[in-house]
Order: sequence, then structure tokens, then C-alpha cells
Amino acid sequence: MGCHIDGFIAVVAHTHVLQQGLVTGRAADVIAAANTAAEVALRLVRPGKNNKDVTEAIQKVAAAYDCKIVEGVLSHQMKQFVIDGNKVVLSVSAPETRVDDAEFEENEVYAIDIVTSTGEGKPKLLDEKQTTIYKRAVDKNYHLKMKASRFIYSEINQKFPIMPFTARALEEKRTRLGLVECLNHDLLEPYPVLHEKPGDLVAHIKFTVLLMPNGSDRITSHYLQELQPAKTVDDPEIKAWLSLGTKTKKKGGGKKKKGKKADEVTIEEAKDEHSQG
Repeated sequence: MGCHIDGFIAVVAHTHVLQQGLVTGRAADVIAAANTAAEVALRLVRPGKNNKDVTEAIQKVAAAYDCKIVEGVLSHQMKQFVIDGNKVVLSVSAPETRVDDAEFEENEVYAIDIVTSTGEGKPKLLDEKQTTIYKRAVDKNYHLKMKASRFIYSEINQKFPIMPFTARALEEKRTRLGLVECLNHDLLEPYPVLHEKPGDLVAHIKFTVLLMPNGSDRITSHYLQELQPAKTVDDPEIKAWLSLGTKTKKKGGGKKKKGKKADEVTIEEAKDEHSQG
């Protein structure tokens, strides 16, 4: 889900298994992998850190649960009226998907997007007709030939000049016909529906974080189901990341709060943040 007020955007996503009681087995593994990777990313997306640090860390977390981070998923910096800014965190480093090195800075906003899989983490587009979400490519221009295409593109410019939209929101009955020419000339960016192999499980967690002077503020979160993953996190580096605070320590006295153990952070942190939000 995503919304904006005066162009200031917040996004959120999570995966929920439709069942009562404890989630176990590989379903629990893949959700725990996504959630733990998200918690690590929250602690590493901070001023002075590099985007490559986050990419390497979330892959290591997924491997601890015998899962893979899904390729092609990007975490973007967001600005007013810009949902996909220039600073990007790659989900998986690959020769065909390279991004510029970037350092996180104070007062920036990021949409952190984590997708994990029990399979290879290389989903495929099976049917273009399943795609229903698009965004206008603001840097592209082309004189459309078909009347239906021009009508659709004019409606998109008026209603959805910057933000993603669903094709269902368009009034023209010949929407699909008009969209095809727009897509063929790169006037629209599709958000495709991708598929892993049958039997593979996928989990998705996404949140918005503000890099404030006093630390990181996760402003969108979710309730977590009770999970009983078959795998546990024993890697000392991952535990060290999870033990990092999200807030800058204040100067002066005051009672110290008892710290949580690293393996408790993945569950409790999400619950705490949701109740605060």
C-alpha cells in the first residue's frame, strides 16, 4: 500500500499466511528471513553508511534461513512527488543490475523493499496481461499514432502525472489497446506480476524510514504473525547488526533501558513500532 499527502509519500507491505495459530516450516523461514533482513536494513540505512553495505547484509540474513533475496527488487530514496529517487539499494548484486555507490545522509527518506524466496530468487514474467499497475515515464516523449492511445495518455497525464496507478482507474473502455502503444514507446513503466517456480514460497516486507538527526524513524510497519522457523540466526555478525539501536544516544544521565537480545529484536521491534505508529 502507498499514499501521499501533498506529494510526501509513505509505503508499506507485508506477507500474511491465511491460517490460525503458529506459522511453521518453510513458510515461517521465508517470512522470518524477510523480517530479519528488514530489521537489519533499518539499522544499516543510516547517515554515513553505504548502499552496498545493506545489499550484502540482507543477502547474508536470507542465507541464514536457507532462503534467497529476490533479484530485481530496488529500495529507493523518496522525495516530494518522487517515489523512485536516484539513490538506490540493490537487493542482489548482479552484472546486469548495477547502481551507483551512494552514502545515506541525514534528512533523507527511503522505501526499503525486501522480498525473500525459498526458491532461486529469480522470478519470471509469465503473462503481460496480468500487469495492471503503471507509472508515467516523466522523461519520455513520443507522438502517439492511435486515437485510443492519445486519449488514454491524456487521461494519465491529467489524473496520474507522477504517481503509479491502476489501469482500472482509467475511464476509456479500450484501455488495454491504448496502453499497448504507450508501453511500446516507453511512455509508461509497468509494475509486472512475477512468478517463482511452483512450490516455492515468497515473502515481502516493505517500509518507509526517515533518516532524522536523532536516528532512524520507521513510520510504516505491520503486525507479525507468530512464527516458528526451522532455522535460527547464529551468525555473530547478523546478531551484531540486530543489536544496533535505531536512535542516536542522548547526552547526559537518565535510566538505561534493558537491551533486548538479538534474536528477540526481529519479533518484538516490529510489534513495538506498530503500536507506536
